[in-house]
Amino acid sequence: MSSLKEEFDKKKSEIAEDISETKESISKAASKGVKNTKWFFKRLFTFAAIGLVVFGLLYMVYCNWTYSEGSRTGVLVKISQKGYIFKTNEGQLNVGGFSTDASGMIGNVWSFSLTDDAVYQQLQALEGQKVTLNYEEINKAMPWQGDTNYFITSVEAK
Repeated sequence: MSSLKEEFDKKKSEIAEDISETKESISKAASKGVKNTKWFFKRLFTFAAIGLVVFGLLYMVYCNWTYSEGSRTGVLVKISQKGYIFKTNEGQLNVGGFSTDASGMIGNVWSFSLTDDAVYQQLQALEGQKVTLNYEEINKAMPWQGDTNYFITSVEAK
């Protein structure tokens, strides 16, 4: 009977040792998996952040790229500052002529934006007069730039 007990104890200690080794290998594998997962997500977030910054910069360059340049002549109808959060300088120029739509005849009014305060001061003095406005058209105006894609660069009184 004692040999049976010894054999049982021996088997019991072998199984306990196997369980201990298995727990240790599982713990090492889980630890390695957690380390690899952390490394992967750290890299993923780093590349995503860099990608977003690069995309944002490229988008800003695209939006502010000058699409066309030109000039328009007409009577300066309105010049004002407007906006709730971003105060922008906006204006309207009546370039003459009339067009018709379903409701009847309407004037040909061209809206524009300003970023230069010196040009804004000039236009305030010329309101109601005939002027030639030199402008640049960009692809897309940001909210802090103005309401339109047309930005006045200089003004000439007629």
